[in-house]
Amino acid sequence: MRRRISAPALSLTRHSLPRLALDGALVALAYWLAWELRFDNGPQGRYEKLFERTVWWVLAGSLVVLLLSRVYQRRWRYSGQRDYEAVARAVLAIVLLTVVAVAVVRPVQIPHLIAHGATAADRSSSTSGTTAVELPDGVIVLFFLLSLLLLIGVRVIARSLYERRPLGAFRAGGRSERNVLIVGAGDGGRLVLREILRNRELGLQPVGFLDDDARKHGLRIDGVRVRGDTEGDLPRILEESEPDEVIIAIPSAPGSTRARVVRECRKRSIAVRTLPTVFELLQDQTSPTGISRQVREVRVEDVLGREPVLMELDRVGAYLAGETVLVTGAGGSIGSELCRQIARVGPRRIVLLDHAEDNLFQIQRELQDERHVQSSVLAAVLADCKEDERMREIFAEHRPTVVFHAAAYKHVGLMESNPVEAVRNNAMATRVVAHVAGEMGVGRFVLVSTDKAVAPATVMGASKALAEFALEAATARFAGTRYAAVRFGNVLGSSGSVVPIFRRQIERGGPVTVTDERMTRYFMTIPEAVQLIIRSGSLVSDGDRGADVFVLDMGDPVRIVDLARAMIELSGLDPDRDVAVEIVGRRAGEKLHEELFNRYEQPRPTKAEKIMLAGREPLSPETVEAMFDEIRLLVFEGDAARLAAKVAELSTVRAELSDVSGHSAQGGPLGSGHSTQGAPLGSGHGAQAPEPLIDSREP
Repeated sequence: MRRRISAPALSLTRHSLPRLALDGALVALAYWLAWELRFDNGPQGRYEKLFERTVWWVLAGSLVVLLLSRVYQRRWRYSGQRDYEAVARAVLAIVLLTVVAVAVVRPVQIPHLIAHGATAADRSSSTSGTTAVELPDGVIVLFFLLSLLLLIGVRVIARSLYERRPLGAFRAGGRSERNVLIVGAGDGGRLVLREILRNRELGLQPVGFLDDDARKHGLRIDGVRVRGDTEGDLPRILEESEPDEVIIAIPSAPGSTRARVVRECRKRSIAVRTLPTVFELLQDQTSPTGISRQVREVRVEDVLGREPVLMELDRVGAYLAGETVLVTGAGGSIGSELCRQIARVGPRRIVLLDHAEDNLFQIQRELQDERHVQSSVLAAVLADCKEDERMREIFAEHRPTVVFHAAAYKHVGLMESNPVEAVRNNAMATRVVAHVAGEMGVGRFVLVSTDKAVAPATVMGASKALAEFALEAATARFAGTRYAAVRFGNVLGSSGSVVPIFRRQIERGGPVTVTDERMTRYFMTIPEAVQLIIRSGSLVSDGDRGADVFVLDMGDPVRIVDLARAMIELSGLDPDRDVAVEIVGRRAGEKLHEELFNRYEQPRPTKAEKIMLAGREPLSPETVEAMFDEIRLLVFEGDAARLAAKVAELSTVRAELSDVSGHSAQGGPLGSGHSTQGAPLGSGHGAQAPEPLIDSREP
């Protein structure tokens, strides 16, 4: 444990004493050299006396000024621009104080006439006073420059010695250093290079930079040359430099750039790693400060080619500050990320609601231990959203003002086999929570929906469409609560995502099964989707147009077969040789392309980037209530076959009503004719309609 030997404000420790002593000695040396350089044979006479009487002042004063300037907070080997600026300010203060002290104290005085060159006769007859000897201008300038040179120079030398890499350095175990090519010569690339130079135990040797900015080509950054760009020059540079590893050090690099680098490196069996994206760096407040520890393997989301949506969460989520926010499904993939991001904007309380004990416990502990959320701000509630009495108890106890309803079943194949539970959990539970929220006067209610609710071809999609209908009825009934649904496509890494399924198939050696090589899906990351959900919550209207349905702009759809091949390549394997991609054929109810808008909805812009509104005529509350009355009876009876058929029928009611009333609208650019509607769902109990993205059969 370090012992402080001075006031905390001075930040002086026993490790700082040698550095302080050396700095004082260097300042005194600079003062002496300034006099020696100003006078050919050194100071003589009155100037010699002035030097002898002031050198001790300079030494003592410099120690005090350097301490007050707080230049010993970091060791010299970590010195940077800010440290050098602090030293420069300290040196300027030392010189000014020295000049002022000599002028005020007047340590050396001589008779006035001698000072002005009077003759001996004049001096003998004069009774005039004395004049103080002042510092020569040349001494002042030289003292400043020499002090600056010595104090900064010693820090530069210390850092250079620390970062100096001996030739022929070897890693532990006798293996030679690995050559590294750094993509990106900006701030991220400089940080990576600095970490490599400082930490010799990493066993990495930089061989060059790549950067798409032509103005940087040919420059040297800390001795490492920028060799070219990532487009035309990349193959040539990889051949010439023969790196063992490539590090992508551009946190904001688009997916197309990452994909190009990965593709060229995989051809040559070169390992590729990347810095976290800007979004990950902003989100992860617990990661180590060392850049080398943050570098990770390239993941599939890095190479999908779409630009992630980045928002200032503190600004777009400001409406949650000081509010009591209830998140259902808080332990799930979407719900847990909602809790993480909401915790950052300063809510009064976050109510975590989930019926899965393990998941609820994990997110509670994470928020407390890793996100440092006070326990008084969190309320973990174990409950089932389908039980309306239990929901009323929870709402009455915690009085939430904002609700994010993320609790839902997502596995398409399982829901086809269990339609009763699908409808009970996804549709009827949404209706229960929405009604209780309205009764208790909740200000905002946001439903996490899915693109599978558009022209649904599966029980899961139809149940989510009914959940959207439930919000419309609640909007008409509870004027004080503003309701909205947020609709988006596949989320990478979420429960039921195709990515972990493909990964398991790759680990088994394949084949990776895709139902149709033409099949496409929309993708985004969990943090990105959640940020847009929170932003959508701030856009909810006052209810005069029914429940809002916000649609996230997912970018361009991704071909599933391309995703499968990319994942195989990221695993260091060849999709044409090591792991096969097998096309197993599309099944009943499966779409080739997902849509984001129904044909009776009109895409409308909002004031938020990447978020659109699905304009449509609201359904009458009576129509919605009649729908739920029918399915409630079938759920109670447990008639899976009739329930699946009824849900399939009800999911088309909206389109039929719109056609009859003349409100049908053409889909916009995100949903115009991309759907291939499959056979109707609900062919009987346990009707099999597998997940759209994969084939669940064992290879």
